[in-house]
Amino acid sequence: VPAAVLDAAKADAPDAQQMQMLTQYYINAVAKADAGLAAARKKLEDHRKSKRPTVMVMQEMPQPRKAFILNRGQYDQPGEEVTAALPAFLPAMPEGLPMNRLGLAQWIAHRDNPLTARVWVNRAWEQFFGTGLVKSSENLGVQAAFPSHPRLLDWLAAEFMEPSQGIKVSGRSARPWDMKAFHKLLVTSAAYRQSARPAEGGRSYTLDPANRLLSRGPRFRLSGEQVRDRALYVSGLLVEKQGGPSVRPYMPAGVWSETTRYGDLRNYKRGQGESLYRRSMYTIWKRTAAPPTMLLFDAPNREICTLKRSRTNTPLQALSLLNEVTFVEAARKLAGRMLAHGGEAPDARLEKGFQLAVARSPKPQELDILAKGLGEDLAYFRAHPEAARKLLEFGESQPPAGDPVELAAYTLAANVLLNLDEFITRE
Repeated sequence: VPAAVLDAAKADAPDAQQMQMLTQYYINAVAKADAGLAAARKKLEDHRKSKRPTVMVMQEMPQPRKAFILNRGQYDQPGEEVTAALPAFLPAMPEGLPMNRLGLAQWIAHRDNPLTARVWVNRAWEQFFGTGLVKSSENLGVQAAFPSHPRLLDWLAAEFMEPSQGIKVSGRSARPWDMKAFHKLLVTSAAYRQSARPAEGGRSYTLDPANRLLSRGPRFRLSGEQVRDRALYVSGLLVEKQGGPSVRPYMPAGVWSETTRYGDLRNYKRGQGESLYRRSMYTIWKRTAAPPTMLLFDAPNREICTLKRSRTNTPLQALSLLNEVTFVEAARKLAGRMLAHGGEAPDARLEKGFQLAVARSPKPQELDILAKGLGEDLAYFRAHPEAARKLLEFGESQPPAGDPVELAAYTLAANVLLNLDEFITRE
């Protein structure tokens, strides 16, 4: 408070000037307080309207409710009383842990429980190598497949629980149960970094067709989400923003009309702007029906928990890569990058597109095939300019300025690149 205001407030009989100063100070202070109060109330109201998710909290009862075996399953005929316990064939609950949900969680991640770490490291191995050390990653029970490398599985589980290799992640040492550090351990291993090409003149394919002996690097088709994200990335369309609500990319008209009786999914409408190019993990998903393109690439529906996806190769996958709006638009944007950054010569532009798509330079034979196709497409679109303009209308993003015939021809060349086996395969 200013000294003059304090003096005026302490005066027994303040004069007119002091009274005016006190009045003005009071008005300013009240206005400031009112503005702060209004801002706080608005912030509180906005918070209440923000649709933030709520979290249900569960708490154990002071005295657990009694449970009984029901005779013939009838609720009104209780039999022998039963209490919470662990199956006898599994490790016992460590002393001092409560026999409730909290104790179960602590037991699952306990140092003396070997199962949790083995299950998780096996699934992490499957993620990077295509097949787990235990092939039946969805089942590590009595009927599970025997590990291809049992001692390696044991070592990885122990390393996951208690790291000892000095793996550094973001400038820090690995901690127990550190998933990021474990992923780094796998991708920097010699087994993962070796070439996927068969050694010894192809004998490894004969002696080890399923690569269970890790005689070569992993090679398997990417998931549907990864294929779409990769096409968006190489074209420059991918929006890498993290978090936020679900988005609505391109989908066929009436995609869920037959399976949805109520709700806004019955008349599905695609989003606008960046929502069309977010990562596939943000795509809105109906539990009983996956997005069609994802289904073609073996994505399961979400009616039941699925730990391992199948991998198939069907003509429908190629048709999707050739004709689905997302991939046609990605091919057009990739063509724009080829024209903008590939130089003036057609071969240099095709080589640039090849490098963007599969991260290597094309072989002379591959470049000849692409150049021949480009020449045929240029001739066709020069004779049919309407077809060129129609092709460039796919997708919401605007095509770059320039010759539409040339852009359309390079779009088809880029479409070929996005359909290469090398593009949809991890190797």
